[in-house]
Amino acid sequence: MSFTVVIPARYASQRLPGKPLADIAGKTMIERVYRSAEKSDAKNVYVATDDERVFKTVKDFGGNCLMTSADHPSGTDRLQEVASLLSLDSDDIVVNVQGDEPLIPAVVINQVAENLQQFSQAQAATLSEAIVDIEKVFNPNAVKVVTDEQGYALYFSRASIPWVRDNYDSDSPSLPSASLAQLHIGIYAYRVSLLNQFVTWPSSALEQNERLEQLRILSNGCKIHVAKACQPVPGGVDTPEDLVKVQKIFSKRG
Repeated sequence: MSFTVVIPARYASQRLPGKPLADIAGKTMIERVYRSAEKSDAKNVYVATDDERVFKTVKDFGGNCLMTSADHPSGTDRLQEVASLLSLDSDDIVVNVQGDEPLIPAVVINQVAENLQQFSQAQAATLSEAIVDIEKVFNPNAVKVVTDEQGYALYFSRASIPWVRDNYDSDSPSLPSASLAQLHIGIYAYRVSLLNQFVTWPSSALEQNERLEQLRILSNGCKIHVAKACQPVPGGVDTPEDLVKVQKIFSKRG
């Protein structure tokens, strides 16, 4: 199996400015993510940025980095530019690893790439895990996903899908079967052919309303395969509080 990892990294962040360069036990966040991705089976790992500070930082630690346009409306658009700059073939697989996930296990990077290769009807692949906290079911920042019997995505939503009436229609809602309540994990594998199509499609109504760009793929009749993550995937760093937690984890690791 052959695939390329791309790590989009924007300097700007509303809740945590300069996030890619935040220090985590002596290394920047972007280096921590890069080193995790290097442990996967990827043939190459690239950071894609629109900021000279991030570019220099990656080059200084010996990583591969590409400068991309500052005008991309989404991370998927940035990935497509990278695929074009690298002259990747339409059948090549690109895995998008978020630049704020320094704890991402290499095995799940391999898993999402392997799933896309295995399921030939899919143009993209991603992962999910069981929701074990009832509050997360009703949290709009926690994206839920439902699939068909073959594991292809039917829909992604910030709403509580599927609505399990017997469990949720009460003053004390309870979790349904873990197979029903699935949290989407934001790691993707794409065929380059899909990336090339994606940037030509206008944003769909579902995408605009949910603020979920993967819905553009479903709205245009393409398939996304969803597998249960083979290992727990820690959340990314979105806030200063998240950063402190991750710093403590890496400090304990030494």
